[in-house]
Amino acid sequence: MRCLALNASFEPLTMVPVRRALRLVIEGKAEIVEAEGRDVVRSERLVLPKPAIIRLVKFVHVPRRFRRQVTNTFLFARDGYRCQYCERFHLELRGRECLTRDHLVPLSRGGSNEWTNVVTACSTCNTRKGNRLPSECGMHPHTHPHEPHFVHLAWAVRRLTSTQSKYIKLFYGPEALRALGG
Repeated sequence: MRCLALNASFEPLTMVPVRRALRLVIEGKAEIVEAEGRDVVRSERLVLPKPAIIRLVKFVHVPRRFRRQVTNTFLFARDGYRCQYCERFHLELRGRECLTRDHLVPLSRGGSNEWTNVVTACSTCNTRKGNRLPSECGMHPHTHPHEPHFVHLAWAVRRLTSTQSKYIKLFYGPEALRALGG
């Protein structure tokens, strides 16, 4: 299990291993906000609840003016792990089929790896589309590709407990959780 680390302002920062979270608490750099269940961690001199959420004591400035590079992990999460052409979910794919990255304007025809030019496609649809534009083959994605908000990029691929999810909702609003499928 991993622990959600919050900034001093309660902004969700990242997930950390429980061991790292406990070290931050013991060193006085963080405090336990919530524990998941009744589990405790014992040492020779100390008994602490097993943290689900910690908060840093001092505020850490986190720059937000950056663009995340397109990776398949984030692309598939943005598109809900669904082929944007046939709309099959990744668990519905057969045998050797898998999710792939499709370029609306193929790289060989001047396309790029920008968020607005890539969509998730099953291998069958990607092969059928080939090196053509959507208008040339009559295959148009079901959703318009866009660059996702950094909150989606940061949290879409992480598994959050219900306790941790409520802090994402508290700080970013219920829309962020809906975008993450929570």
